[in-house]
Amino acid sequence: MASKAPKKANLLDHHSIKHILDESVSEVVTSRGFVEDVRLSNVRLLIGAIIIVIALFAQFYKKKFPENRDFLIACIALYVIFNGLLQLIIYTKEKNAILFTYPPVGSFTSTGLVVSSKLPRFSDMYTLTIASADPKSISANDQVHFTKSVTQWFTKDGVLVEGLFWKDVEALIVQYTKEPKKSK
Repeated sequence: MASKAPKKANLLDHHSIKHILDESVSEVVTSRGFVEDVRLSNVRLLIGAIIIVIALFAQFYKKKFPENRDFLIACIALYVIFNGLLQLIIYTKEKNAILFTYPPVGSFTSTGLVVSSKLPRFSDMYTLTIASADPKSISANDQVHFTKSVTQWFTKDGVLVEGLFWKDVEALIVQYTKEPKKSK
C-alpha cells in the first residue's frame, strides 16, 4: 500500500495555504463520523444552471434583436434576480463556511456542524470555527474556535505537518462536542 503524498503549499501564497488547511479540516471532520451536507451546494448549482439557461435562451432566441426586445428584457431581469438570489445565499448562509455536516450517525444531537475558517491577507493567523448548523436548536452547542499561526503546521519547504494540524482540529472538535449546552 502506497503512502499518501505530503500536502505542499506555496508559502508565499495565502490562498494555497488556506486551501490545504481547509481541505485537511474537511478530512478530519469527516473522519470523526460527520457526513458532509451538500444540500446548499446543490441549491447553488441549480441556481447557477438556471442562470446559464436564461443566458442561453437570451442568446439563441429564434428572433433577432429588434423583434425580441421584450424577451431580452425579461431574460435580463430574470438573470439579475437569480444572480441576486445566489449572492444572497452566499452572503447569508455560507459566509466563510468550508463544510456543512449532518449530525453524526447514532448521536443524540439533531444538528450538524458548520465549519468555517479565515486566513486574512498578509497574516499568518488562521482561525478555525466550529458551530452548530442550527444555532437555535435545543441541542446546539456554543461555537468554538482557535486562532493560530500557520507557521507551526508547515515546514520551511511548505509541507503540511498533518499530524500536528489534525491534533489541533480534533481537539477543537472534542471541545465543541464536550461543550455544555447553551442556557436558554
